[in-house]
Amino acid sequence: MTEPTDVEFRPLTIPASMDASDADEFREFTRVRNEVYREIAGTDDDALTPEELLPHYQPSPEEIRYVWVAVVDGEIVGRVSVDLPLEEGSRAAFWLIELLRAHQGRGIGTAGYRLIEEKAREHGRTVLQSWTQHPDAPGPRLDPPTGFGSIPEDRAARFYLRNGYTLEQIERESALDLEASAPDVARLLAAAEAKATGYRVVQWQLPTPAEHVAAYAWMKSRMSTDTPAGALEFDEEVWDAERVARHDRKTLDGGRTMLVTAAQHVATGELVAFNELVIGHDPAAASHQEDTLVLREHRGHKLGQLVKCAGLTVWRRDIAPRSPKVITYNAEENRPMLDINEAIGFVPVAYNGAWKKVLE
Repeated sequence: MTEPTDVEFRPLTIPASMDASDADEFREFTRVRNEVYREIAGTDDDALTPEELLPHYQPSPEEIRYVWVAVVDGEIVGRVSVDLPLEEGSRAAFWLIELLRAHQGRGIGTAGYRLIEEKAREHGRTVLQSWTQHPDAPGPRLDPPTGFGSIPEDRAARFYLRNGYTLEQIERESALDLEASAPDVARLLAAAEAKATGYRVVQWQLPTPAEHVAAYAWMKSRMSTDTPAGALEFDEEVWDAERVARHDRKTLDGGRTMLVTAAQHVATGELVAFNELVIGHDPAAASHQEDTLVLREHRGHKLGQLVKCAGLTVWRRDIAPRSPKVITYNAEENRPMLDINEAIGFVPVAYNGAWKKVLE
């Protein structure tokens, strides 16, 4: 493919705040980001305001993030980004390329991808991984080695294949109608409470209370090792009180609200399962269910069902009564969590491919 001559990749200007004099580029960057997702999915479910997005672009001791804007004729038409985790011995780099539809197919993505491999090699990273949505379409399909799910061999898939990537996993995006699901949530909560003898529900909104910081940090660290990942590579994350505080600040500084629902083992006082629900500044927007985990040694007591349903009950009643739906993501082979989600009323709305390349 001929390289485009009219595109410029320049590092994104990241302001200290959205009131800063240099914030205009970040505001336009966010608008283009949201438009790209709208073009792909046909909804604004993943839209963020610049204020919500900015905390995630501030310097972090957990990773190095490189971001470039793709500029054509003075206008931002997309973004290129690569994240380099700073866990000891990390080999991984996580990246994305997103372009407005009108500028696809001109070689901009290929030119931007060179920046990604250059930064990965510069930092000694050899495992490159990326996710993208693959809207359903007729024609040939690709199956991951997990044996769960498939995606069409679309334009995005051909880009990955052309650059030496293999499809490793399918991720399901699901949506829940909060109003229609209320009776099922109540029924399933009662069933989980009856099964989960010896456990009780503990809930808080961020910031995390001091008495729960250590347990929450431990559970968050387990998210990096205890969830289905196929052949994808994730570093074992180290979470402590400082990392929890940074996590909380990213949410709160962006004006977002998060509810954490945990299951506590009564005999030991240990927190052994958790679920997160979050919403932005717009109370009528979609909510998102983020991390959910049950520690391995406490599985088999319906604790996943307990924390999900207890969280959804309080969320709909007290925190986000105007939010119409909840969006969540799960590996397609994660049947224990998908079984719970499907029983609650979550339905599939999209599928993402998880792609991997190992550099020589």
